[in-house]
Amino acid sequence: MAICKPSELKAKLARNQTILGLDLGTKTIGLALSDTSFLVASPLTTISRRKFTQDATELETVIAKYNVGALVLGLPIQMDGTEGPRTQATRSFAAEFLKRVDMPIAFWDERLSTAAVQRMLTDEADLSRKRRAEIVDKAAAAYILQGALDSLRNTAC
Repeated sequence: MAICKPSELKAKLARNQTILGLDLGTKTIGLALSDTSFLVASPLTTISRRKFTQDATELETVIAKYNVGALVLGLPIQMDGTEGPRTQATRSFAAEFLKRVDMPIAFWDERLSTAAVQRMLTDEADLSRKRRAEIVDKAAAAYILQGALDSLRNTAC
């Protein structure tokens, strides 16, 4: 498979498969998982970044465990709409991962996702700084994936 639009994901999935959302950071990868009806994204876990091969192996384990049929990667587009080094690193990660695993991958604009999650965890959940640091990456992945899932529902109408 290849890179596709988020709106094309649902048609590429088999029955009872899920979608895995990724928030690729330089130190961690936040993971979130959809339900099989593609309505809700839930924070799953965080992977500490090491070498690509180790990161990919951990992702493959999660993919197998949760019957994942597609990935949504947060694409860190700059505020002015241009692509910078982090965007290129995300695209490279996707291209390398596709060499290992044959599944559809879509990108989702993640501008301000971490800031929105930080604000939510600070203002609404009133979590300590330490607790926020533990969950922000997987919560940001859920925020990214939820945006893609909402888009799927809106384009299906």
